[in-house]
Amino acid sequence: MAGTFSQLYIQIVFAVKGRENLISRPWKDDLHKYIAGIIRGKEQKSIIVNGMPDHIHAFVGLRPSMTISDLVRDIKNNSSNFINNNKLVKGNFSWQEGYGTFSYSHSHIQQVYDYILNQEEHHKKRTFRDEYLELLKKFEIEFDAKYLFDWID
Repeated sequence: MAGTFSQLYIQIVFAVKGRENLISRPWKDDLHKYIAGIIRGKEQKSIIVNGMPDHIHAFVGLRPSMTISDLVRDIKNNSSNFINNNKLVKGNFSWQEGYGTFSYSHSHIQQVYDYILNQEEHHKKRTFRDEYLELLKKFEIEFDAKYLFDWID
């Protein structure tokens, strides 16, 4: 019997609503593990989840049985509920609308993994805005600036 075989690697990037620095050090690892669990629960491969106080990077081995938009919706909804149900922030936590997703070949897995692992080092040198715009340009993604994340100046 013939099967379906695929090898799709994507990096997903999304931000806290209002780009507030709400993801704090005491519980960020728990959040990253929770997001990785959501990805695995959807029968996708979680390679690494990491981020900064205002945004998340998730590197995923994606199976064709799930759309990226459904996966991101589930990650955002479930992780927001995790944060709110555990009262990890004052008030109501939510993610900004939208996200970026970028595809990679198998030969780039270690490079992307290391990049996501070392987010704190990268952000000592450049802002999330610069990082995100660089990804859009690198992948030649056309965009209208008014539809990008709400940026904090």
